[in-house]
Amino acid sequence: MLVERVNLRRGQKVLIHAGSGGVGTFAIQLAKHLGATVATTTGTENVDLVRSLGADVIVDYKKEDFANVLRDYDVVLNSLDKVTLEKSLRVLKPGGHLISISGPPDAAFARSIGASWILRVVTGALSYGIRAKAKRRRAHYSFLFMRANGDHLSKITSLINEGVIRPVVDKVFRFASTKDAIAYVESGRARGKVVVSLASDGNPL
Repeated sequence: MLVERVNLRRGQKVLIHAGSGGVGTFAIQLAKHLGATVATTTGTENVDLVRSLGADVIVDYKKEDFANVLRDYDVVLNSLDKVTLEKSLRVLKPGGHLISISGPPDAAFARSIGASWILRVVTGALSYGIRAKAKRRRAHYSFLFMRANGDHLSKITSLINEGVIRPVVDKVFRFASTKDAIAYVESGRARGKVVVSLASDGNPL
């Protein structure tokens, strides 16, 4: 997202929504490593966590609206709902990029997976509204479907081994409790990653 999709560079500004979540905790640290100024949204109880990860600007969504306090950002990474997605356009500078991992998918995504022309038309229609709103603000919208990539994972592993990125693990569940792990993630209360361990003692290591 940050490296290949938008080529985030030193001195740019990025807003990462849900900074205390599984994606956000990694994205904040990676963006700081790339030299960007990082803003994030989080709840009151997670302010200290995202600050420890390197966030420069922290918006407590329980106290203020990010769209009223942030301006002229180069990139916004959205993992939340449609309302947040559309409000995010207001903080972008002209030429900025809004990337969503929670939808709606666009035709470019459909092409990237070799989808039929019918599916490309459907995905284009699903994302028409947000793309049109982005265009009116001279910004760009794109959807990114997250999937494992060996090269990417290898580079992230190197950053972890070097201490550049610190994985944040909230809870570890035994494999037999996978259903509980999924329910916990869906509750929206997770801080960082939730791990399902295949080890008999529940230890992920």
